[in-house]
Amino acid sequence: MKKFNVGTCVYLREDPEESFKATKDMGINSIQLLSWEPKIQTDEVAAKVNAAKEKYDMEISAFWCGWTGPCIWNFYEGQATLGLVPPVFRDHRLNELIHGSEFAEKIGVNNIVTHVGFMPENPFEQNYRDLITVLRHYCELLKSKGQRFLFETGQETPVTLLRAIEDIGTGNVGVNLDTANLILYGKANPVDAVRVLGKYVWQMHCKDGVYPTDGKNLGLEKKIGEGLVDFPKIISMLRELDYPGTLTIEREIAPGAEQTKDILEAKEYLESL
Repeated sequence: MKKFNVGTCVYLREDPEESFKATKDMGINSIQLLSWEPKIQTDEVAAKVNAAKEKYDMEISAFWCGWTGPCIWNFYEGQATLGLVPPVFRDHRLNELIHGSEFAEKIGVNNIVTHVGFMPENPFEQNYRDLITVLRHYCELLKSKGQRFLFETGQETPVTLLRAIEDIGTGNVGVNLDTANLILYGKANPVDAVRVLGKYVWQMHCKDGVYPTDGKNLGLEKKIGEGLVDFPKIISMLRELDYPGTLTIEREIAPGAEQTKDILEAKEYLESL
C-alpha cells in the first residue's frame, strides 16, 4: 500500500533558518513554502533557502505565491479584491506571480500555487475569457521553464475549475487541493471535488473546517479531525489515482505552541491512515 509523505506549510522569511529547523524538529522533512511578500523574493533570500534546505534535508514540494493589494476573505468584498479575477489588480499581480516563479526557479521548485479568485461560473462572461487569456500566457511562460501552475481550490466550484484547466490547455495546469477551503467557501464536499478533478490533483493542503452559516462570511477552519473532511476516504481515493504529491498540513492559526501541537497531532493522524 502506497504511503504518502506528510509535510506542512512554512512562510518564507528573510532568514529561513529558524523555521526550517523548527519544522525538522517536528519530524517533518517536506514543506510548501508560502510567501505574500514579493520584496523578499530575492537572490540573497533564495541562497539562504537553498542553504537551509540542504542543511535540514528538506523537500520543498511547492511555492505558494501570494500577491499584494487588498484582500478580504469573505463572499462580498472578496469578490472584488481576491486574486487575478478583479481586472483592476490583474496586471500587477500577474507580474508578481511571474516574479514568484523566477524565485521558485532559483530554489529548484517546479510547482507554483496561488488563489486566482472567484472565477465566473459563466464561460461566456468577458471577464472569464480575459482571465483565461492571462492565465494561458502565464502557464505558457511556466511551461517554458519546466514549471507547473496549480490552482488553490476553494473560491470556485470544481466544475468551474476543471473547465478553466481545459480552457487554458497548456498541459501544465493542475490543482492544489485544499480540503477545507472547498467547505469553508461552500463550493463542494472535498470527496466530490476529488471525483471531479481527479488526475489534476498534484498537491494538497490537509485542512479541516465547517460550512458557512451565513451568506457573507466563510465557514470556520477547525483542527484536523474536528471538521467535516473525510480524510480516510480522500486518502483512499488518492491511492487509486496514484496521487504524486505530499499530504501538506495547513493550520491557519497564529504561530506558537497551539499551532505546533495541532500540526503534530494532524501528522500522527494522517500517518495512521
